[in-house]
Amino acid sequence: MPDDLAGSRADRAAAEVLKGYSRSRITGWIKSGELTVDGRACKPSDPVTGGERLVLDTAIEAHTDSAAEPIALDIVQEDRDVLVIAKPAGLVVHPGAGNPAGTLENALLHHDPKLAALPRAGIVHRLDKETSGVMMVARTLKAHAALVAALAARDVHRQYEAVVHGTIVAGGTIDAAIGRHPTDRLRQAIRDEEAGGRTATTHYRVRERFRAHTRVECRLETGRTHQIRVHMAHIRHPLVGDPLYGGGLKLPKGAGAELVEVLRGFRRQALHAERIEFAHPRTGKPVVAEAPRPADLARLIEALRADTRAHAE
Repeated sequence: MPDDLAGSRADRAAAEVLKGYSRSRITGWIKSGELTVDGRACKPSDPVTGGERLVLDTAIEAHTDSAAEPIALDIVQEDRDVLVIAKPAGLVVHPGAGNPAGTLENALLHHDPKLAALPRAGIVHRLDKETSGVMMVARTLKAHAALVAALAARDVHRQYEAVVHGTIVAGGTIDAAIGRHPTDRLRQAIRDEEAGGRTATTHYRVRERFRAHTRVECRLETGRTHQIRVHMAHIRHPLVGDPLYGGGLKLPKGAGAELVEVLRGFRRQALHAERIEFAHPRTGKPVVAEAPRPADLARLIEALRADTRAHAE
């Protein structure tokens, strides 16, 4: 149980850890003794102190109405507890309005039908549709609870590569709460916590500078929706190609034909989840998984390098 849940009711705390299950179902498991805290039965209203171990011993029925679909998966690592995949840009993670099928969730259900018993087919975190990179998926209920708790405790380390507009002098930390945009339901925005914003922290460092762009490494402490995209736009270095926060196409002065073509054709946010590190939910041993840079991002970076070299001569 994450320490920041100390003082919460057992049912509320369990609902934070077992995301995807209803509060009423969790309350029922507590009352029946199927969900215990540190091996002890408790009441839904009993407070937790933080650091306890939740154990759920119950039969889980199918938890999703999504259909299995034969969509290819790029599997990075796999065992009986965890699946790590490299998600391509363009693949939606969960079915929803406008995307009822053809998602990662549908693909996972085809790969392993038993995932139907888990919330969202075992997916414990997500990437935006047009963001590529590594994602971890739980294959058992115990693994799901452990990985969700690790995320809540900030014990999962996620590293991204991005290309942003403008030249950044040095790295830094962006600590600015994020919440839903007050008028545009598709966007997130920097919002005070009093206005519904949630704490969000992104660390970034410069990897490579170009004439009018910068390649950066971003590490997340929190995982808010669109976090890197919103934070980099907040410091006036939006991601190349970002349709929501990028502010449109920007061409460097004197850019050659190749760079112009690449920038015009790059129509997604230049963001790739390149590395994830977490403790294995069963063994506790460290798991490190990486996804190689996709071809479109590699071409963008090479075009920016060539442009920088050409103007240095």
